[in-house]
Amino acid sequence: MRRRLLLNGCLCALAVLCAAACITPPAPGSSAALPAQVLPADARALVYGRTVSEVIQSPELRDKIPGLFGADWMPASQGRGQVPLGAAAFLEKGGPLRMVSIAGKDYTAVTGCVANACPTRRVLMLIGEGGSQLLARLDDGAVPHYYAYGSAGVAPPANASTIVDAGLRALQSVGDAYPSAGS
Repeated sequence: MRRRLLLNGCLCALAVLCAAACITPPAPGSSAALPAQVLPADARALVYGRTVSEVIQSPELRDKIPGLFGADWMPASQGRGQVPLGAAAFLEKGGPLRMVSIAGKDYTAVTGCVANACPTRRVLMLIGEGGSQLLARLDDGAVPHYYAYGSAGVAPPANASTIVDAGLRALQSVGDAYPSAGS
């Protein structure tokens, strides 16, 4: 009888803990706490080009994007950079250009992947309005790398990784955020 009471008491305590965990609000500053949504398609998503390749080569961004990734833009060699293939390879295969709103700021979302490794080697780049802020998350296998770049007197935000993760979460809420391996 005693065992049964103890077991029932433990089960009740476990149920209360589980219920409390389900309603605990996200930590302030976490990507789950930042409101983010994919916006309806409009001309702003195409301001730098209609494809990822055109965006990379656009006059407004062609110097900023390598600056965003710094030493990781080119393949790692002689101890330079952390990404063996180089970030440029992660934009070989581009996905659709979309607009996302994160904490009230709009970004052009650019996704890409290494053509033969889309599920594990991919990148999400967010371009702030005017192109003065660039943020990125590059997934190289299980290792995510975060990048932030500011120009024209606009410093990159201190919470860049949180912003990019919120953008990724918004893109994932409407389907696959990245190019598919078969497309």
